[in-house]
Amino acid sequence: MRILVAEDDADIRNLLRISLQEAGYEVVAAKDGKEAWQVLQAQPCHLAILDVMMPVVDGFSLLRKIREVSTIPVIFLTARTDDIDKVLGLGLGADDYLSKPFSMVELLARVGAQLRRSNEYLAPAGRSRSLITYGDLCIDKDTCCVYRAGELIELGAKEYKLLLYFMEHPEKVFTKRQLYEAVWGDEFYYDDNTVMVHMSHLRNKIETNPHEPRYLKTVRGIGYKLHDTGGRP
Repeated sequence: MRILVAEDDADIRNLLRISLQEAGYEVVAAKDGKEAWQVLQAQPCHLAILDVMMPVVDGFSLLRKIREVSTIPVIFLTARTDDIDKVLGLGLGADDYLSKPFSMVELLARVGAQLRRSNEYLAPAGRSRSLITYGDLCIDKDTCCVYRAGELIELGAKEYKLLLYFMEHPEKVFTKRQLYEAVWGDEFYYDDNTVMVHMSHLRNKIETNPHEPRYLKTVRGIGYKLHDTGGRP
């Protein structure tokens, strides 16, 4: 998914860009509101992170223009902590508001939450129940498609079933035998090497860095679990 970052402070702008890219998002950055508006007219974005006090066109003015043509989620960042500013921003149609300095972990969590809400809202009637999301992973059970940050990931049948099982039971630890019985359904021919090989293939496909996985964690001496580390090892 593509995220617009509009921030006049170059250090903050670069930090946001790098952190969001490491989390699996495509990022387009702008140094002021005018440039951000040009970006939005040139290419669709799924979410916008806007600084309030930008030169040329400020965040509030940019939001007014965005809301004339789009319902994408908008998160405001600002050094101003006055309640009246928050009320104004939310009243204009902002979806969330973070004061500087902010926690990058919290920002990433809020980005993920807003994107999930947006996807569920835009899904056709009756389709939202078929979607399972965790972090920036999404499974559509109706189509058996898997996405990371909005990008389609091609999985084999057993890899898909493994990931689906984990996403239906996030944070729960499973032994290799439990995973084998759930996915292969044949206790008699249980082989932990089969599970290990498929887990390795699955990691290679859904993890940005399979050697330091964000999602599929090994629990030493027990098995595996799905646990979102937010991009941290």
